[in-house]
Amino acid sequence: MIRPLLTMLVVAALPVWLTAQELNVTVRINTPKLQLTDPAVFETLEQTIRDFMNNQRWTDDVYAEEERIKVDIVMTISEERSATSFKAELAIQAGRPVYGSTYETPLLSHLDKDVTFTYEQFQPLEFSQNSFNDNLSSILSFYAYLIIGLDGDSFAPFGGEPWFQKAYDILNAVPPGVAASNPGWRSLDGNRNRYWIIENLLNPRMRPFRQAWYDYHRLGLDIMHQDPVAGRNVILQALQAIADAARSYPNAMIIQMFANAKSNEIVEIFKPASPAEKVTLRQAMTRIDPANAAKYRNLR
Repeated sequence: MIRPLLTMLVVAALPVWLTAQELNVTVRINTPKLQLTDPAVFETLEQTIRDFMNNQRWTDDVYAEEERIKVDIVMTISEERSATSFKAELAIQAGRPVYGSTYETPLLSHLDKDVTFTYEQFQPLEFSQNSFNDNLSSILSFYAYLIIGLDGDSFAPFGGEPWFQKAYDILNAVPPGVAASNPGWRSLDGNRNRYWIIENLLNPRMRPFRQAWYDYHRLGLDIMHQDPVAGRNVILQALQAIADAARSYPNAMIIQMFANAKSNEIVEIFKPASPAEKVTLRQAMTRIDPANAAKYRNLR
């Protein structure tokens, strides 16, 4: 990932022992319907997921401890198919700090309802870039690279490209038989799954969205501490570009994911905006997030 030059120079000067992995992940597992499985199994799994996400070196980039991407994962077990086979929902949130402030902007707020896996207590999770080990390891690895890619795109135009490609490689490594019995990896499993997330991000029609993602964060949010009006103007232009991308690629999943993560933030940013800016904002957000059009109409 390409970080601001000053940050990179500071990090390069740090001793090796001060560097860290890319992610700072907290994990919680909820088991509201648990009947078959010893609860201790999920306590072990919670730690196993935490170690897998935090201790794996996902890239060759150097991160200082304070640069690690904060991620919250909540897994809710929705079905026990056996004592070792489960269906779950995975709620994932990730964010990055905004330059010159204590504010952290959301990069991802997503609920994956198609998480199926087998697990026996103390079973390790193992990362493999080009081969398949088990469904849970692949799902977690996919989201690790998705998050790193979104973070990278927010710091440099298309800076997340290598990590989105790695997420795509993980998807392609899932054997057809496994994908058929574990939904979320194929286009025919629906239009809101892991396949469509990475398809959208790598689709040439979404290049304007990814450029706008960079503009929104690096040229908009990151300058608001010194010039709120200029930062807000860049963000408004970025939202117009995202609205155009939504028109170019109707029902793109990544557009809705953007709205899920950013809608509340956008409302707060534009509360002090001029009436003309609010009109333009409402037009853009009605295209981006039509289900919540009332939220933006109420921004007076």
